[in-house]
Amino acid sequence: MQEGQIIKALSGFYYVLSNGVTYQCKARGLFRKTKETPLVGDFVKFEADNLTDGYVTELLPRKNELVRPPVANIDQALIAVSAKEPEFSAKLLDRFLVLVEFNHIDAIILVTKMDLLDENERPKLNQYIQDYQQLGYQVEQLSTEWPVQHEVFTQLLEGKTSVIAGQSGVGKSSFLNLLKPELKIETAEISQSLGRGRHTTRHTELIHVYGGMIADTPGFSSLDFDQIELEQLPFCFRDFESYREDCKFRGCMHVNEPNCAVKKAVEQHDISEYRYQHYLEFYHEIKSRKPRY
Repeated sequence: MQEGQIIKALSGFYYVLSNGVTYQCKARGLFRKTKETPLVGDFVKFEADNLTDGYVTELLPRKNELVRPPVANIDQALIAVSAKEPEFSAKLLDRFLVLVEFNHIDAIILVTKMDLLDENERPKLNQYIQDYQQLGYQVEQLSTEWPVQHEVFTQLLEGKTSVIAGQSGVGKSSFLNLLKPELKIETAEISQSLGRGRHTTRHTELIHVYGGMIADTPGFSSLDFDQIELEQLPFCFRDFESYREDCKFRGCMHVNEPNCAVKKAVEQHDISEYRYQHYLEFYHEIKSRKPRY
């Protein structure tokens, strides 16, 4: 029996990396009984007589997992949002941040295509960047020319398993190609009618970059809160943290309750109005979700 990490899942096969060697494996039937599904990023026990006919026999405990994309044991998420083409969306960024916070994954925000902004568009975006930095998020600004500061990314990625998240067309594949040119990941033009890119990534895979692993993941643009219960949502907004204890009611949802410290902080501009509005939208979205049985 050996131990390794699943670095790719494709067509029913799991590619397990162990001591620098990759084994092609299938999952044992017992996973169907336990209703467990091996994920890219999982640490597993497996047996293999050769490189192409192995079997994954056991999943080791996960520290976290994402449903869409299906990937486990992530240390940090690089959330790519574009300054333009498609337009910067704080609401979309907050959706990503809620999912990342819910899964206890550190978030680093990459604002791409900064060079496409007009001078009169910059102040508004700079204010957004400042707001997220004040919340404690690291924000890196990138241009379409991708002048990657290697030292910055070496420090960011080394020894970590990272996931790249972001809507289609923000430049995730271009970014990975720049970090590791030999990947030659296919990129797609922005669809003019939809204002978004076409998906070019078709499976999830962990790629060695700068001493760490990055998951290039399809499907992260379908963002819903299926896994998040209503009472968990406030904990996904780190700006609420220092005010929660001062609310009159324990378990305050910061919506209709009287003497709510969070609402007071919004009125006093200590919490951004737009962040609070996004919270309310997400709150009503989860509240109106059909019950699951």
